[in-house]
Amino acid sequence: MTKSVEVYHYDAFSTEANKGNPAGVVLCGDDLKVEEMQAIALKVGFNETAFPLKSNKADLRIRFFTPGHEMNLCGHATIATLYALKTRGLLQNKTDFTIETNAGVLPIKIDNSSDGVYITMQQSSPQFKTFSGSKVDLAKVLGIETSDFDDNLPIVYGSTGVWTLITPVKNLKVCEKLNPDNELFPSILKEMPHVSIHPFCMETHHFNTDMHARHFSSPFSGTKEDPVTGTASGVMGAYYIKYIKQRQRVSNPLTLLIEQGQELEKDGKVNVEVTTHTDAYDIKISGNAVYVKTFSIVLDNI
Repeated sequence: MTKSVEVYHYDAFSTEANKGNPAGVVLCGDDLKVEEMQAIALKVGFNETAFPLKSNKADLRIRFFTPGHEMNLCGHATIATLYALKTRGLLQNKTDFTIETNAGVLPIKIDNSSDGVYITMQQSSPQFKTFSGSKVDLAKVLGIETSDFDDNLPIVYGSTGVWTLITPVKNLKVCEKLNPDNELFPSILKEMPHVSIHPFCMETHHFNTDMHARHFSSPFSGTKEDPVTGTASGVMGAYYIKYIKQRQRVSNPLTLLIEQGQELEKDGKVNVEVTTHTDAYDIKISGNAVYVKTFSIVLDNI
């Protein structure tokens, strides 16, 4: 007994097909078992495949799967899923609603502008934890030298729903030569062995962007690099204020434009808005998407 499932391929954080970050969107999620969702994600092979579902807690639930396991939250797949639902007429005229994720219930806003549909998603409150591992070993696993790190900024674990190791490097040249051995990540990231690594620098390709980044996946995810990362971009916004501009007056809210994917020819940009409160930050990311194609996945009996 086999089952055929339609997968809609959208690219998030870009208006040009085959740029930005690809996500699979499966609209029949309520008819699928968890094991089937995981099998579909493995066959699709994107960094994430998303399954919108009915929810008792919010207007909508979304589950996210890498080829290797389920994720609590995924920024680019959220943008892709909501863009798909909106442009296919499945959200009617509603512009403000909530989504249930494994990282919590998050508010969403959809704006129709002259250049398309933009999705804004609230992320979880940012958290940071100290990286106590060896910088020598970290440099080695990334294929760079310790002198390539930006020693003016700390290497820390950060999360707005998904943990990653935020790793400042000196410039674009260092970003371009990064050649990580993902399989060794758990042995270096001893405090949090399942997380990804997110190198960034302050030098950018685009004149209007504020930071440049790459994102290397945990080996448990089944992928090597995420072209344009929404959740990691969100926590970078909080990192920017907490560690980079900590002694300077900045606008509140602060808006940043973060670029990613240039090394993979997947040029994408993520808008990040950070609102600072006395002892906390509110993080929102926004972006658009583009439909690429529809294809079918055939499942064996699971």
